[in-house]
Amino acid sequence: MRMLIITQAADAGDPVLGFFVGWIAELAKRVERVEVICLTEGDHPLPANVRVHSLGKERGVSRIRYLLNFYAYLWQLRGQYDTVFVHMNQEYVLLAGLLWRLGGKKILLWRNHAQGSISTRLAVLLAHRVLYTSPQSFTARFRKARKMPVGIDTDFFTPDPQVPREPHSILFLGRIAPVKNADVFIEALNALRQRGVPFSATVAGAALPRDAAYEEGIREQVAVAGLIGQVRFVGAVSQQEARRLYRGHGLYVNLTLAGSMDKTIFEALACKVPVLVANEDLLREIPEPFVTPRGDAKTVASRIESLIAMPADMRSALCEKAFAQVVDRHSVSALMAALENEL
Repeated sequence: MRMLIITQAADAGDPVLGFFVGWIAELAKRVERVEVICLTEGDHPLPANVRVHSLGKERGVSRIRYLLNFYAYLWQLRGQYDTVFVHMNQEYVLLAGLLWRLGGKKILLWRNHAQGSISTRLAVLLAHRVLYTSPQSFTARFRKARKMPVGIDTDFFTPDPQVPREPHSILFLGRIAPVKNADVFIEALNALRQRGVPFSATVAGAALPRDAAYEEGIREQVAVAGLIGQVRFVGAVSQQEARRLYRGHGLYVNLTLAGSMDKTIFEALACKVPVLVANEDLLREIPEPFVTPRGDAKTVASRIESLIAMPADMRSALCEKAFAQVVDRHSVSALMAALENEL
C-alpha cells in the first residue's frame, strides 16, 4: 500500500497542526511509502519512506502558484500512490477528486466541522470514505462516514510526577476565537475573584488575523476586570510547550460548545489534568464532573470552584479514569488501527 497525504502543514513546531507529523510517522510504519503534499513545510522528523512536497506557503508564493504546484505534484507522483488521505481541507478533493477517481485511487477525507455546504456534499460524493470525530460533524450524517478516535500521542502527552502543579492554577489553551468562548472564561474568572476564590490563570494561544479584534477585546476585558496580576497571556505554543503547561496546571478549561472534539481536551486528560469542558457530547467520553451543563460564566465559575475544592483523592480518581479512557479510545494507536480498516 502506497499513500498520498494532503495536509495544511508538515511542521512539528506548528502550534495547531504539529501533531500531524506524528500521525504521518505512524502511518508510514503501516504502508510501503508515503508522499505528503502540504501547504507549508517546516521541521518534520519522518522515516525514510516519507517524502514531503510543499506548495510553498513558507516561501511566500502566490495562491496561483499553490494551485500550479499542486497539479504539478499530482502529475509527478501519479503512479506512486494507491490511496489519498486528505486531512481537513475538502478543497483538495474538489480540485482533484475526479482525477483520483478516474485513476483508480481510493479517497479518504478527514472533515470534522459542524457546518457544511454544497461544496462539502460534493467532496463527500467524490470521496470513498469520510472520517470524523465529533458526532456533531456535518459529515456524520452520510452513510460513507466513519467515526474515528481523536488520535492523541499518549507516549508524548504524559504526566510527570517531577513537575509540581501550581495550586489553584487554571489553563485555557487553544486558538483565541469567538467559538472558543475566551470572553466567557474571563468573565468566569472575574466572578471567582469577586467571590474571593484564589487562582492564577494562563491563556495560551493566538488569534487568526480575522479574530485579532476579538483577542484585543479579551486583553481589554482582563484589564477592566482588574485581573492583570492573575491572568497571563503566553501566545501560541508548540506541542512541547503545551505539554509543559498541562503538567504544571491544576485545571484545564475548554468552553467550545458541542460540534467539535478539541484535541487539547484529550491531551490534557492524557497528562492527568482535571478538565472542565462545555461540550456536552463529551459526557459519553469523560467523567460527568468534568462537563459543565451550561456554558454561561456564572455556571462555569461555580464548576471551576467545585473542581478546585474537590478532595484531592476524588479528583485523582477521576483523572485516572479519564486517562484510561483516552488511552483505550483516543490514542494514536487506536486511530491507526481504525485507519488501517479504511485503507
